[in-house]
Amino acid sequence: MHVLPCRNNITVSRSPVSFRVFRGAASVIAMGKIEWAMWANEQALASGLILLTGGIVGVAGQFRGWQFAAYAIAAGAFVCLLEYPRSKRTKGTSVERTGQYCFTVCVKSFGPLTRNYYVRAFLHAALSVPAGFLLATVLGCVCLGIASIIYLAAAIRGEHWEPILPKKEIARKPDDSMKNPPQNPPPRPPPETRRKRVDDLEGAGYDNPIPVGE
Repeated sequence: MHVLPCRNNITVSRSPVSFRVFRGAASVIAMGKIEWAMWANEQALASGLILLTGGIVGVAGQFRGWQFAAYAIAAGAFVCLLEYPRSKRTKGTSVERTGQYCFTVCVKSFGPLTRNYYVRAFLHAALSVPAGFLLATVLGCVCLGIASIIYLAAAIRGEHWEPILPKKEIARKPDDSMKNPPQNPPPRPPPETRRKRVDDLEGAGYDNPIPVGE
């Protein structure tokens, strides 16, 4: 391990591990803009599942204030349906979830209410508040609040939800050679024979070197 002297008598260690961590962080920053909406989507979907599970536990166990658990079931199911379709990435390949096309069409139909991440941030923040009054749903409340903060960061950076739609295949136009096939099928006469006038039928004739069976 190497030790580098610095100002104010402070030494900085230059171990291989710390150098790799610093170089990795620098490479991540140099890669460019981080898409916060992608992380917010994964966080919100997991939060919806946790909230749904906590609500089921609260209702099944008849906790005190189980009405909040019933609310958590409805809120968790709504969050899962809203967050299941992934958004299209601004750069790189967009990988959609299995069977998300029907959910994408439903979410797209609401227009700016689902495209705007400011709306999602405040919606998740509002949905997480009632779940904090029951022990079984507190974890889902905290996770959904974190997703709300990440969505707010994505909205501040100008990101918005874009649907992943199937690409339309563009039919290629056939080439000219395919439009106009050759009129003279093989075997064709040699080029010098083809140049002769058609009037001289005897001179235009030639012997076919390939035997043709009857």
